[in-house]
Amino acid sequence: MTDYKPMWGKPFYEKIYPTNSIIMACNTRIGKGVVKGILQAAKDTDSPIIFELAKSESDLQGGYTGLTPAKYGKFVADVAAEVQYSNYIIHGDHIKVGKPEDIPGVKELISAQIEAGYTSFAIDASFLYDESGTNDKEHLSGNINATSEVTHFIEEKLGHKNFGLEVEVGEIGKKDPKTGLVMTTVSEATTFIESLKDHDVHPHFLAIANGSVHGFQYDKHGNPIRQEGIDIQLTSDIGHAIKPFGVKIAQHGITGTPLDIIAKKFPKDVIGKGNVGTNWMTVAWDVLKIFEPELFETIFKWTNDNYQKSGIPINETFLKYSKLAILEHFDELYAVNETTEHALASAAYTSALMFLKAFNSYGQAKNL
Repeated sequence: MTDYKPMWGKPFYEKIYPTNSIIMACNTRIGKGVVKGILQAAKDTDSPIIFELAKSESDLQGGYTGLTPAKYGKFVADVAAEVQYSNYIIHGDHIKVGKPEDIPGVKELISAQIEAGYTSFAIDASFLYDESGTNDKEHLSGNINATSEVTHFIEEKLGHKNFGLEVEVGEIGKKDPKTGLVMTTVSEATTFIESLKDHDVHPHFLAIANGSVHGFQYDKHGNPIRQEGIDIQLTSDIGHAIKPFGVKIAQHGITGTPLDIIAKKFPKDVIGKGNVGTNWMTVAWDVLKIFEPELFETIFKWTNDNYQKSGIPINETFLKYSKLAILEHFDELYAVNETTEHALASAAYTSALMFLKAFNSYGQAKNL
């Protein structure tokens, strides 16, 4: 009889690896109802699923969601038991190492995530880029060393290598004032993976800078617009270059990318993981707008009172900064009535079905 705990990342990813499908990774900043809807959609379609929160979203103090690793791990596992579905992972997303001095704190966070039942981890040391280097390996040396140290810490802490591992080269969304978005090169990607393997570090996914941005892009009125900035050809080139190493791309910043583009144009033979975050928050806001109008108006007002800037449309401000209202209104968000929770689950279920279909995830969990 299953206990519906998360599966270990390494065997989970390795069984999905040969398929031309993307595993949806959900940053569920608001869990109430939303996690249940996503899990039910995954169960009904036999799809693998990942639940994750970044270090900024969930740290030892709860981040801006109010969810510590212990709270998040228990919440997801409890809902999985309710839905009776076990083909899922709990993943520590964007565990940022901004400077070498961050490593002790990162190890402390990972220890808490392990205690909370996390089975997969994304080490993001992409900020450790040495501009003074003369080649890719020298540029990436800080990232290589930090990623290796933290990975070996996880191995020692767990006593095995069954965990999932995502690494990152090229900060997602980083902007160069002269040229715009910084793109990862094929050479950087292959050098990074080869160097990690020399350090006995064997990632399953590589996050790259390929034109994606987190959240939405907006028109002059503050309305979200179709996001088509991901460089498909570059993504494919990098993906095919690292695939012989047993590594696929983790595509970040998918919210806002039209589902038809994902379904028809994403190279699913090389993209193995797709992060969907802001979508679930906007799903929750749309439900609360109707089912809990007073709570929604309170959150809307708090966000704009604290973050509105001259010349920026009010709707854009809300969509960009409402995530910071979650901690402020945590108790109210997790105390909504059963009718609202059912609506949240239903809305998340429908949205999840669309993403899972576009990701070609249907049926891929049957052999897990």
